[in-house]
Amino acid sequence: MKNLLEIKGIDKHFDISGSILDQLKFAGGKVTRKKTVVKAVNDVSLDVHPGETLAVVGESGCGKSTLARTVLGLYRPNRGEIIYRGERIDRLSPSQMLPYRTRMQMVFQDPYASLNPRMTVRQILEEPVRFHNPSLSRGEVKEKVAEVMLQVGVDPVWATNFPHEFSGGQRQRISIARALVLDPEFIAADEPIAALDVSIQAQILNLLMDAQEQRGLTYLFISHDLSVVEHISNRVAVMYLGCLCELAPAGELFSNPRHPYTRALLSAIPRLGGQAGGHTRLSGDVPTPINLPTGCVFHGRCPHADERCSREIPAVMNLGGDVQVACHGVEEGRI
Repeated sequence: MKNLLEIKGIDKHFDISGSILDQLKFAGGKVTRKKTVVKAVNDVSLDVHPGETLAVVGESGCGKSTLARTVLGLYRPNRGEIIYRGERIDRLSPSQMLPYRTRMQMVFQDPYASLNPRMTVRQILEEPVRFHNPSLSRGEVKEKVAEVMLQVGVDPVWATNFPHEFSGGQRQRISIARALVLDPEFIAADEPIAALDVSIQAQILNLLMDAQEQRGLTYLFISHDLSVVEHISNRVAVMYLGCLCELAPAGELFSNPRHPYTRALLSAIPRLGGQAGGHTRLSGDVPTPINLPTGCVFHGRCPHADERCSREIPAVMNLGGDVQVACHGVEEGRI
C-alpha cells in the first residue's frame, strides 16, 4: 500500500530561553549563558495509509499536538522529513505550501478559540474557499458553504450568526465544516471532542466517521480517550515524552500491548464489571521534556527497566503484523 504521508525521524524542539539576560546564570563563581530547550518531539517516524484513521495517544505533554502541527507545516521541524504523496514538504516556503493547504486540514481542540469571534459563520467558511478558488462565482461559493453546513448538521439559515451564538457542539461542527469546505484528503483532528459534553461527543464522532466514509478521508486522530480510540481507529501510535513507544493495529494493541507504558495506559481504562486491582500504578518521578532522561525516556517509571535501559535509547523494532515497539525488554524477551 502506497503511503499518503510519511514522517521520518522528526524532531521538534522549542527554545524558551528568553532574552540574553534571562539566559545568564551565575554558577561556580562565574557567569555562564545557558539555553532552555523543550524537546517536544524526538525522532518520531510514522507512515499514514490512505483512508485510515491513525490515532496518536499518550498523556498530556507527550508531543501529540506538536507532531500534528509539525506535519501540517504550522511548525517547522528541527530535523527529519515529512513526505506527502512522494513529495517532501517540510522545507517548503509558505507560498510553496499553498497547494497542500487544500489537501491537508486540521480540526482544533477548542472550538471557542479556533473560530474568529468577529466573523459570521458564512464569512468563516467562505474565506478559505475564495482564497484557494478565486475563479468561483459568489453563488458557487455560497452553494458550496451551504452544502458543507448541511453535511455537518448546521442549518444554513444560521450562516449569518456569530460563533458565540452557538453551543460548543455546534461550534465544533462549524470547525469541522471549515476543514471540509476545501475538500481535503487528510485531516489532523486534535482532541476534537475533548472540550465537549459527553452527550455531544458521540454525535461529533459519528459525524467524523460519516465524513470519512463519504469523502474517503484519512485522519490523524489525537485523543486522550482510549475507549474512543479503540472504537474509531485502524492503527494506534503511543507516545511518551516526545518519543514513539509502540505502533500497532488497534485490535492488536488493545488485546496484546507490548510496551510497558502501553500496558499501563490500557490498564487505566474504566471498564464496567471489570475486576478491581488490574490497574498498573507507575512509580518514580515524571520527567520533563526540558531535561530528558538518558537512555529510554520511560526507564525511570518502568517496572522492567535495567541498567541498559538507563543508558541506551531503544530502537524501534518491527515485530511483524504491522507492530512496532521501542523497548529493550521486549527485544531481549524479558517482557
